[in-house]
Amino acid sequence: MSYLRPVIDQLNAYEPGEQPPLSSDVIKLNTNENPYLPSNTAMKALKMVDPDRLRRYPQPLADEFRQSAARVLKVDPEWILVGNGSDDLLTMLFRSMADTERSVAYPVPTYVLYRTLAEIQGAPVVEVPFDDDYTLPVDTLARAGASLTLVANPNSPSGTRAPNTALAELAARVPGVLAIDEAYVAFAAETALALVQRFPNVIILRTLSKSHSLAGLRLGFAIAQPALLDGLAKVKDSYNVDVVAALVGAAAILDTEHTLATVERIRRSRARLSAALGALGFRVWPSEANFLLIRPADGNAKGLYGFLKTNGILVRYFQTPPLNDKLRITVGTDRQNDRLIAAISAHGLQ
Repeated sequence: MSYLRPVIDQLNAYEPGEQPPLSSDVIKLNTNENPYLPSNTAMKALKMVDPDRLRRYPQPLADEFRQSAARVLKVDPEWILVGNGSDDLLTMLFRSMADTERSVAYPVPTYVLYRTLAEIQGAPVVEVPFDDDYTLPVDTLARAGASLTLVANPNSPSGTRAPNTALAELAARVPGVLAIDEAYVAFAAETALALVQRFPNVIILRTLSKSHSLAGLRLGFAIAQPALLDGLAKVKDSYNVDVVAALVGAAAILDTEHTLATVERIRRSRARLSAALGALGFRVWPSEANFLLIRPADGNAKGLYGFLKTNGILVRYFQTPPLNDKLRITVGTDRQNDRLIAAISAHGLQ
């Protein structure tokens, strides 16, 4: 006998990437974490947290962070809603906009949590396949007529980015909300942030996990017109962002010099790694994120994944088509990337 809703009994839970112990010497290139440490400014803020703040509830809207983010983005704080990671904000979107009679649409393959959250709500799902170049299927997504349309941009796992012209066309045509998930936008050439000024149905999601080396802090935020955010705030947990995350995140987002330097370092490593993999015969999709999607010449991604894991290197393998012949590899330090290339070369000699 089950005490759960039938949809939960049947749900395929989201599976995060493997997390080896910190003491392990495994090279971890499977969950798109930043290989560099957070800024000194953020670490100083962590050390200076007043213990008295810990016995009290945090600000319900994480005002410390919201004001700092607004300052960096040059928007009013009322245009920002903060969450316990961008996944928390996605949950708010699905709670407030999706149900058995309100559908969800997105291109695939993409972030698989979208499907999980839709299934939890019992919402009809329209999954629109990308072509092999990951061109955004604007027309098909628009015709789906969904209450909530999601576009990860840059997309995961491909790393490709849709141009703002395509996103603007989609925003103008969908009948519901367009959520543009910019988890990786710091590594891209362009952001869609200006679209929130033009379209009341556009919301942009950001996170400090990748660009600011704060995946363990769990802090994300959304940018949209206040009327839309006011609705989302109704379904958020009462105190969804803890005081430590708000204070450290506020310091981190203001340290733009550190962030830009780290991002540029990763971009250079991304180009170097992409060229090395291309020289070994892999197809490498053009990435504007901090990872690469690659396909071995023989298509045996699963075999290569197993070999690398045996040799202490974790990358991400997805078993379902059309990704089962591909690997997603996080851009590490140049030293980590060199070890990866050496291991792949050794595998090719077998």
